[in-house]
Amino acid sequence: MHKIMIKDVIKGSIAWDLGIQKGDSLVTLNGKKIIDIIDYRFEMANELIKLEIEKPTGEMYLFEIEKDYDEDLGIIFEEDIIDKPKHCRNKCIFCFIDQLPKGVRKSLLFKDDDYRLSFLQGNFITMTNMTEEDIDRVIKYKLSPLYISVHATDDDIRVKILNNPNGKGIVNKLTRLVNNGIEIHCQIVLCPGINDGEILDKTIKDLAKLYPGVKSVAVVPVGLTDHRQNLYKLELFDKEKAVKVVEQVSFWQKKLKKELSSSFVFLSDEFYVMSNIPIPGYSHYEGFPQIENGVGLMALFKHQFKKSLKRLKVKDINKTKYIVLTGVAAYNFMEDLARELREIGFNIKVKKIYNDFFGHNITVAGLIVGRDIINQLKGKVNGERLIIPDVMLRESSNVFLDDTTVEEVEKELGAQIMVSPVDGKEFLQKIQSGR
Repeated sequence: MHKIMIKDVIKGSIAWDLGIQKGDSLVTLNGKKIIDIIDYRFEMANELIKLEIEKPTGEMYLFEIEKDYDEDLGIIFEEDIIDKPKHCRNKCIFCFIDQLPKGVRKSLLFKDDDYRLSFLQGNFITMTNMTEEDIDRVIKYKLSPLYISVHATDDDIRVKILNNPNGKGIVNKLTRLVNNGIEIHCQIVLCPGINDGEILDKTIKDLAKLYPGVKSVAVVPVGLTDHRQNLYKLELFDKEKAVKVVEQVSFWQKKLKKELSSSFVFLSDEFYVMSNIPIPGYSHYEGFPQIENGVGLMALFKHQFKKSLKRLKVKDINKTKYIVLTGVAAYNFMEDLARELREIGFNIKVKKIYNDFFGHNITVAGLIVGRDIINQLKGKVNGERLIIPDVMLRESSNVFLDDTTVEEVEKELGAQIMVSPVDGKEFLQKIQSGR
């Protein structure tokens, strides 16, 4: 019998009041077997539901529940999506997980490629492990938007990048989805000499034909760690290559702005940093559809910061000493903002942390680990409070990617750490309040 173990029940919820407990199992909902959280949510949208529960003793209970259409039962399952996440079947030539140092925790080594997590959490998928039934479910349940890693619309190039023959036919798959009302945001991880140049032109052109179903495309540079032994030989972007990409994408943005009334394709901030070309302004990013991909993060942060700075009063300026910790890529950007704060009386400086854990080619703040902070700041903190962005930590935790905790770093350095959201307004509020 298909049944789903209940991990916990929220106190005071409908399920709690019915006496449903941890260790019970969900057998059916509205007479149907539940495959995953998508099925569960779809059936839960009804105002009258029937819930079949099995106790550990084997006793069966059938509950008829009348509720508001958006009211949840309060049941927590073992897995967030109820079902096990779908594992990635690709062997991408740039896969970051394959480039992790030895000894990292096992949870970092799991590669998901699950359309349900794409819908629920914004994870990028390749569609190479999706069956016709999966695609039918996406359409049936209107799982929109989805986030899809395209990389190239040329079949041979995409197969090469993914190392998977199922990489063919991505344009046909995207067309089927958009024709059925599914909105899509696409990603291109750009690898010099592989999917740049004419291949990038073709990819942008092909995807633009699917607008507005394909709503946006993000172009991000390949990230290479120092742990690529026996992996595909890839080149890094240098300033010259980055300039060419910025110029190429700028051409498409201007062209598509006229044709589609949208720039459509956007570059991650790293390309502007590498090319030393100023990052576009706030309005360029059209609502920031791919902010989680590092596209427009600096422009949004600066806009929030400047807006809040205008409202700052003299009484809000305190004498606390701060050091802002960031990666090499964002150093100049954060230093410019810190300079503005120093000019009005704040005691603040910025320190770049080099990534010894992954390698110095990795320059983003979100991949800095606690041990690198300790090693590079040991004996160099003199009463300052350290400010780190929350992207350095695992979601909803105080743990860095190397399993070092914030408290361990504080103890080693003898300094207090303030964790700030990547939000210009909240960053300034942290500095004002000192906490």
